[in-house]
Amino acid sequence: MKYPIQTLALTFLAVGANSRAETVAIINARLETVSQAGVIPQGTLLMKDGRIAAMGTAVHIPDGAREIDVRGAIVTPGLIAPSTNVMVDEVNLEAATRDDFGGDKISAAFDVQYGINPASVQVRVGRQSGVTEAVITPLAGRLSLDAEDEDLSALQGGGDGAGTDPALFAGQAAIVRLDDNDADPVVKAKVAVALDLGEAGASHAGGSRGAAIALVKSALNDAREFAANRVAYTRGQTRAYGLSRINLEALVPVVEGRTPLLIRVDRASDIRLALRLASEERLRIILEGAREGWMVAEEIARAHAAVLVDPQDDLPSSFESLASRLDNIARLNKAGVLVAIKAKRDFNSLRPIRLNAGTAVAYGLPYDAALAAVTLNPARIWGIDARVGSLEIGKDADVVIWSADPLETTSYPTAVFIRGVEQLGTSRRLELRDRYMKEDDGYPPAYH
Repeated sequence: MKYPIQTLALTFLAVGANSRAETVAIINARLETVSQAGVIPQGTLLMKDGRIAAMGTAVHIPDGAREIDVRGAIVTPGLIAPSTNVMVDEVNLEAATRDDFGGDKISAAFDVQYGINPASVQVRVGRQSGVTEAVITPLAGRLSLDAEDEDLSALQGGGDGAGTDPALFAGQAAIVRLDDNDADPVVKAKVAVALDLGEAGASHAGGSRGAAIALVKSALNDAREFAANRVAYTRGQTRAYGLSRINLEALVPVVEGRTPLLIRVDRASDIRLALRLASEERLRIILEGAREGWMVAEEIARAHAAVLVDPQDDLPSSFESLASRLDNIARLNKAGVLVAIKAKRDFNSLRPIRLNAGTAVAYGLPYDAALAAVTLNPARIWGIDARVGSLEIGKDADVVIWSADPLETTSYPTAVFIRGVEQLGTSRRLELRDRYMKEDDGYPPAYH
């Protein structure tokens, strides 16, 4: 049986969170594959056992498969948020609801996976924007209720340095699925260690940028020595190290090149400093922020460093972002930098991602590059592109059907599949809307 596009929203609401993956054929679709297959103007995508089983213009649909006729609608891979606080932050300035920062007792060893709440109201809000996976990244320091509520400015450095590790290293990131069916949504933990440089790093170090770099290089050197002398360390036969054992343990995979360092940095000179640090210490790095990245785009490309960018970060809100501009990501992409599009770390952190991609297109980023920057590129950056990020046979069936162009503000997903399972299309916000939009019968809304 074929389902017209008008019925998809109803189907989207009706499918329960505990339903199992079925065989589904999406037919008459414009398939934006974000792969070597390019765009298939009118094709079929077959999902079976949670994976993409077939795709193209002449796909055999097995008996018993559910067919969804999208009548020319766009179908894309699920979007991937490359750096967010989903599932670990509910109310920005309410400390009891935040598990995305480690405070002043721990630094590199802080692990966000242990604070993840799969029942977070953000999950369904994110899926309503087509996001199916996200990378949860920690922040350095502790929450300050007096700070402005914007990204890193809401956090302060860890203490005065007395008896605590410097809060330069924010901790370890994790990758999650936004799947209602999964009580344990963590796909992979400890995928990177986050580090603040620039103004934030200088503040956390209790001094200047020079102090921050000195502390970072000392910590990396300590981690190398610790890795080579674990037995002696246990016996108390090594020199004193600047970090505690759990933080040294967390940095060992970084100095051995097995885990990347996610460096938050904006100013052009600070980006150069991060690239120099990576070269001298032989580190794998990912840059986040890079508001002045366009000024050093070719240097970033030569260093093979990927960049996570918010295309709407165009205002000179600090001394380290005076040269911010809306075509930053377009210039980075043109220079050959692997870029992924992110948004701010507030309650709606997942919703603006695709809209930021649309803004990037308006300021020079090619459309196909923008779509890749919210799908395949973040998958490549975080090492999960063998499984997700594009529509290819054998990959997880993380698939989104759109009402119109996914990079336009008025479009929305009419159906979202994660590993072949159609997800709930409602959210707490929609449920509240429906509750309080009853016809006026003389009773207060809460009594319905």
